[in-house]
Amino acid sequence: MSNLQALIRRYTLGVWRWRWLVAGLAWLICLAGWAGVTMIPNQFEANARLYVDADAVLTPLLRGVALDNSPANQLDMLQRTLLSRPNLERLISKTDLELQVRSPASEERLVASLAQSIKITPQTRNLFTISYRNTHPKLAYDVVQTVLAIFVESKAGTNRSDMENARQFLDQQIGNYERKLRQMEAQRAAFNAKYLDLLPDQNGGASRLDIARGAVGTLTETLKQARLREELAKQQLAATPATVNADAESFAALAGAQAPAALAQPRSCDELDSARVRFTDQNPTVVTLRAQCEEDRKHMPGGARGVARSGRSVPNPVAEKLRLQIFDLEAAIASLTQQIADKTAERDRLDSIARGAPGIQAQYTDMTRDYDVLRKNYQELIERREAMRLAAAADTDAEKVKLQVVDPPQLPRIPVAPNRMLLISAVLPVGLGAAIAMALLLQQFDTSIHTVEELRDLGLPVVGGVSMVGAGMSRSRWVANATGFAAALLLLGAIYGGLLMRLMIKGAA
Repeated sequence: MSNLQALIRRYTLGVWRWRWLVAGLAWLICLAGWAGVTMIPNQFEANARLYVDADAVLTPLLRGVALDNSPANQLDMLQRTLLSRPNLERLISKTDLELQVRSPASEERLVASLAQSIKITPQTRNLFTISYRNTHPKLAYDVVQTVLAIFVESKAGTNRSDMENARQFLDQQIGNYERKLRQMEAQRAAFNAKYLDLLPDQNGGASRLDIARGAVGTLTETLKQARLREELAKQQLAATPATVNADAESFAALAGAQAPAALAQPRSCDELDSARVRFTDQNPTVVTLRAQCEEDRKHMPGGARGVARSGRSVPNPVAEKLRLQIFDLEAAIASLTQQIADKTAERDRLDSIARGAPGIQAQYTDMTRDYDVLRKNYQELIERREAMRLAAAADTDAEKVKLQVVDPPQLPRIPVAPNRMLLISAVLPVGLGAAIAMALLLQQFDTSIHTVEELRDLGLPVVGGVSMVGAGMSRSRWVANATGFAAALLLLGAIYGGLLMRLMIKGAA
């Protein structure tokens, strides 16, 4: 604690030792700082507020039909393009800023400065502010007014220019795709005419070669089934007698063909006739039905029994049916054989063509895929062009997005910068602090010994210390020096107060 007190006492004495240097340096820094603050030119700011409103009916109505041209997209585009070099050059030519252009280099610097100085600040979703600062209030007002005019003009002009450029691009691309489609269609027509038999149907069906192959397979299977039925019918015919006696066993067959209509045979005999067509006489089903038929005929009226006792031999109707069936099957087999021969010849002819031109299907697939891609892109371009036309009509005829100047720019009367009161107030502590810092720095270079402890730190034996050598400074002289130093600082503070009072009076006026 004692070391700290000694250090503070040492620095305090050092500042007091260099008090007139501190006072002079503080005066110099403060006067120079206040003069510099006074010479800083005033900055006047002009601003305007713009409100952008999207049509509440037309915008939802066209969503998904026309191009997306929402206010947010337009504002973003306008803010990015408004401060472009062409617009800034128009701004310079329409205001007094043109007087500052003396060379291409100065114009470049002015354009860069305007791009940084002009601020477009969004306040809400639809409201934003355009502001600009300059030392001349009239120039600041003119710049904001001109920027606002360019902003409003750019809204319509940019849309029309973009729409026109988009229309020209789409028309050019559509024309290119039309030419490509015609060329592709001509190539497809020539290819289809050359390889018609090998290509699939236009509706996605099979090719003639595939149809011929399938027909040969189907006819071959049908012929196989017909030959099996013919063989079975021949076997049944061989096992069936050519004639039968008009007895109880054959009465059922004769009843329908030769017996009088009044003599009806039992139902079991009808089933026997049907079974004989399908099975041989040794089949268990035929044997069972034959026994049942004989039993039923025993109980028939006398007419039927009389016929059964007649014993006449008649042609077997079952054999006749089998002969007719075999005849029909032979005719069908002959027809199928001729058809198979014709289809086989057609298939072989198409196979030879296919072997002579390998890769036809792959070429056809590639050509179809390229054609489908071109046609799809062409349709999309047509749809986009129609959507663009609808959006252009909405922007030009219905004024889809409206711009409204809420607060027009006003000629600024009061400067917004610099804050002279703050700067002047900052100069005084900076000046005093710099002066005291200089005194403390000089104190660091002082090699004299101020206390006995500092002397002991040298490692030498110390007998005692003398507080002051000589008569020293008289009390009256010390008071005079202190009064002069305080007066210098108070006068500096008075000048600071006078400057603040002057600024307040000027601001009130």
